Amino acid sequence: MANSRRKLIFNIYIGFYCSAVIQICVCSQFTSSSTDPFNKDHGAFPVAINGEIFPWHELRLPTMVIPLHYDLFVHPNLTSLDFVASEKIEVLVRDATRFIILHSKDLEIMNVTLQSEEDLRYRKPGKKLTVLSYPAHEQIALLIPEKLMADLRYSVAIDFQAKLADGFEGFYKSTYRTLGGETRTIAVTDFEPTQARMAFPCFDEPLFKANFSIKIRRESRHIALSNMPKVKTIELEGGLLEDHFETTVKMSTYLVAYIVCDFNSVSGTASSGVKVSIHAAPDKWSQTHYALEASLKLLDFYENYFDIQYPLAKLDLVAIPDFESGAMENWGLVTYRETSLLFDPKTSSTSDKLWVTKVIAHELAHQWFGNLVTMEWWNDIWLNEGFATYMELISVNITYPELQFDDDFLDMCFEVIKRDSLNSSHPLSNQAETSTHIKEMFDAVSYKKGACILNMLKDFLSEEKFKKGIIHYLKKFSYRNAKNDDLWSSLSNDCLESDSTSGGFCYSDSKTTSNTLTFLRENVEVKHMMATWTLQKGIPLVVVNREGRSIRLQQERFLNGVFKEDPEWGTLQERYLWHIPVTYSTSSSNAIHRHILKSKTDTLDLPEKTSWVKFNVDSNGYYIVHYEGRGWDQLITLLNQNHTFLRPKDRINLIHDAFQLVSAGRLTLDKALDLTRYLQHETSIPALLKGLEYLELFYHITERRNVSDVTENLKHYLLQYFKPVMDMQSWCDEGSVWDRRLRSALLKLACYLNHAPCVQKATELFSQWMESSGKLNIPTDVLKIVYSMGAQTTAGWNYLLEQYELSLSGAEKNKILYALSTSKHQEKLTKLIELGMEGKVIKTQDLAALLHAIARNPKGQQLAWNFVKENWIHLLKKFELGSFPIRMIISGTTSHFSSKDELQEVKLFFESLKAQGSHVEIFQIVLETISKNIKWLEKNLPTLRNWLLISI
Repeated sequence: MANSRRKLIFNIYIGFYCSAVIQICVCSQFTSSSTDPFNKDHGAFPVAINGEIFPWHELRLPTMVIPLHYDLFVHPNLTSLDFVASEKIEVLVRDATRFIILHSKDLEIMNVTLQSEEDLRYRKPGKKLTVLSYPAHEQIALLIPEKLMADLRYSVAIDFQAKLADGFEGFYKSTYRTLGGETRTIAVTDFEPTQARMAFPCFDEPLFKANFSIKIRRESRHIALSNMPKVKTIELEGGLLEDHFETTVKMSTYLVAYIVCDFNSVSGTASSGVKVSIHAAPDKWSQTHYALEASLKLLDFYENYFDIQYPLAKLDLVAIPDFESGAMENWGLVTYRETSLLFDPKTSSTSDKLWVTKVIAHELAHQWFGNLVTMEWWNDIWLNEGFATYMELISVNITYPELQFDDDFLDMCFEVIKRDSLNSSHPLSNQAETSTHIKEMFDAVSYKKGACILNMLKDFLSEEKFKKGIIHYLKKFSYRNAKNDDLWSSLSNDCLESDSTSGGFCYSDSKTTSNTLTFLRENVEVKHMMATWTLQKGIPLVVVNREGRSIRLQQERFLNGVFKEDPEWGTLQERYLWHIPVTYSTSSSNAIHRHILKSKTDTLDLPEKTSWVKFNVDSNGYYIVHYEGRGWDQLITLLNQNHTFLRPKDRINLIHDAFQLVSAGRLTLDKALDLTRYLQHETSIPALLKGLEYLELFYHITERRNVSDVTENLKHYLLQYFKPVMDMQSWCDEGSVWDRRLRSALLKLACYLNHAPCVQKATELFSQWMESSGKLNIPTDVLKIVYSMGAQTTAGWNYLLEQYELSLSGAEKNKILYALSTSKHQEKLTKLIELGMEGKVIKTQDLAALLHAIARNPKGQQLAWNFVKENWIHLLKKFELGSFPIRMIISGTTSHFSSKDELQEVKLFFESLKAQGSHVEIFQIVLETISKNIKWLEKNLPTLRNWLLISI
């Protein structure tokens, strides 16, 4: 019944949209363009590949013509690995013109015809159009013999063909091996951000939303999937079948998807009647069941949370054997890397389960944030990705509380702070025009910083009011495009409607103090506040100086690796000012105090005397805090006396901020290390792991630089300090999520440090596993550790490589590949790289992660870097410049360098690439990171050496 109702509403909506609303709702989102700009100045326009003048010179498409509906037919041949296709695009002309500009890349255009409404009415043949191509902008121009008239509709028919792409973009081929050793091919699409143009000529920008009717021709041994449910299948001559799919809702081209494959599926029905199916290669069908359970739970959650029903009748989630990213939110047909969707109880760890749950939660959130409401242009991609990442926290906490995702989210914010505190960072809302620049926007800043500032805003407004605001935003802009300011207006308007006494400011319902009441009257504008977080790069540092009951606050730009005494520090601080929603707690009250720091300096007066003050309660704020004077000493004393006076997240926050401040030259390393001494009494596993993370990091830094005395002393300190808790760990899968993660982290470190009991147990388990021909079930939390120890012998390494080829579990293959990369034999590491480049045993999609892992191995760091330098051209044939794998390869093989010679070598290599026309943002990030590493060692290595001598 729910499905019938949804279909009826959909049909009514489409009819209404096409007949009445088109000129109001669609045209209003496009800025007015001048008529036929080509007539103005031919000299300003580029030359098409046939030598004629191309009539458009901008990267962005003109808005004189907009699409309403695509009728798309596709016939892929999985034997010859190509496809033939045709389309009819119904367009609306807004301004009279003699040409139509479309996106097209690597497509052979066979024929183009144009029909007017009159031609269609009287069944007149179309007029054949001349096509010009300008590959530099990935555009084609359709030249019209007679001017197209404004406010009329036309139909453009295009016949075209192409090879199925070799990489991971557009309409591409993917392969998998069956248990019997047969290699099978499927065809799959991946269009975000600018690759729909590789599959069909189109208006490939997010603002050009339209409806799509898709038909796919296939062999009977395959199935076809697309965004919408299948309406019918027609039998054709030669045993071919043609599937027709329902017309889509109004959406952007990057969300269109279709797949031809031979997969099996498992299905269920959500509370609202939506059919949810998980598809995978037949031999991996048994790994789909957890994804189905999670998808049903999460879809129900989102429909209730957003108060907006999922608008399609079905939702397919498909595990793709070759996939560049983690997943893609195509409306109604979500595609995933296999490790992001499939869960094998025998080989998937608790971390793997959390990952699968998070990715499903992320992509389902996109069905509303991104699909239903889409950013106007890629400069605001954070509206899509930041919100989907934020909704991971909200949805997983409620649907799977046992996964204890809160502290993972905190770690994610800490991770992006490392990136955002470099001068090479960028604003959340950032200009992006070329395909390479647009791809670079899909980074940690857009995803993670976006999520972190939304979480801060939620804490600032209150969860209830924040939720009302985003529901208002989603309902107001459904099937439309939006930008930064539209979101802030929705949040502000909700305040005005429901909280007229608050001066237009939504505030937290938690306990307030007199200070809180003061700032509530300040009529804070959400838009003005959030502009300081989205339109400028970086993260603020709040400096706290307390004298008695008076607290002086000062804000600066926090810069990792740039010290206050450095000559460039002052220049890098200029014109940076945030509106910071500061929170703090004191020894004298359980209340959370709130204040908005809008100026460079400000003063707070405490109502009563207090022995300590802790800012950024629960680490909900996106800022670093430095306590001047005796502030840090007081907090260290508090932790040593009774750490439970502070919330667990506040303890994690103190550890994080202290070590970040060391990197900025604002706190001495010995002071930060002294803070960790209390960890022997720590009861919060995430806090314990945070402290351990920094100590382990220092170990790897000194080991890679071959500073043997410090490395040995740090190893001794770690084993001495953490031995009691290491020896308490069992080799099983018991306990809470954090119990299990502690076990994995501690045993991995213990074995890496050659702690005898750990090495003995892991070696014993690996021998038993080999003797059982790989049939022994090793506890999943220690599987990677056991494999890594086994990989240290030639026999063990060879056996693991054999098992890697045979394994059907992506989670297990990841663990084996990591273990293989830990070998101390360079010839084995070289073989792994060769297999990754070949792409058969080790898939190309895993090459970037493999190079990253090998570079982290002291015996492989130079090997991986030399390979990248010598094979750069070959790598660019596998991955697009600016893509995530290329960025990961560059940073993964260089960002751990910490010597001036290494810095110079990397600089010279990047300069040679720039000279060849290759330049991406990651180059500057890497150079800044290496410089920071050099500076850290120069300043802190003597301190670390002395501290260890005292401590052991």
